[in-house]
Amino acid sequence: MYRSIALPSLTRRHFLAGTASVSALALAGCATSTPRPVVTTPPPVPPEVLAMYGPLPNEEFPVPAAPIWELDPRYWRQEVDNITGEPEGTVVVDTPNRFLYWTMPGGRAMRYGVGIGRDGFAWSGRAHIAYKRKWPVWTPPSEMVDRQPELEIYRNGQPPGLDNALGARALYIHQGNRDTLYRLHGNMDIHSIGRAVSSGCVRLLFQDVIDLYERVPSGSPIVVIQ
Repeated sequence: MYRSIALPSLTRRHFLAGTASVSALALAGCATSTPRPVVTTPPPVPPEVLAMYGPLPNEEFPVPAAPIWELDPRYWRQEVDNITGEPEGTVVVDTPNRFLYWTMPGGRAMRYGVGIGRDGFAWSGRAHIAYKRKWPVWTPPSEMVDRQPELEIYRNGQPPGLDNALGARALYIHQGNRDTLYRLHGNMDIHSIGRAVSSGCVRLLFQDVIDLYERVPSGSPIVVIQ
């Protein structure tokens, strides 16, 4: 289990953004007399984090290692204090901060970085995890197919696999007996973590959704905060 660590503040993405800004200033003639900044490289990813996001060759569809060095370290999976106010055994999605918490005994929680629904497709409230699936079939809702005609080929379901929209695992969110059509699911695009990109579902890296799947029993309560 990976506990809290001191997190480096500089990621490769921040580094690239910073150098792009300096280049723009130089082209505008604004940096001609300013000393060039000292170029530093991001600190190495700790071995335990590399291992946590390493390949999973024994899966039904072998999962490659995640390029975790491309992700802001705050979104790495880690055990933290339970700051959610929710009791043990609850999934909490903190939409504004792009975190998902699984609350644990002793005032602790496992925290994951997530991608969340973009504006107009967000959902919030209290519900429960009705059931879970490994390597699920994804069937897009009819209204999604109407919005995105390229999904017509999946109207009757997209077979499981690395390219499946739900990825390696899916946890299905219901309110009472009603399927909300929102899911917690896997995703291989590391650049979607920490962003609002999906059609309402909550995305986790494959390694993280597999870890979450093993922790969360069906029937567990979930709270999604906007």
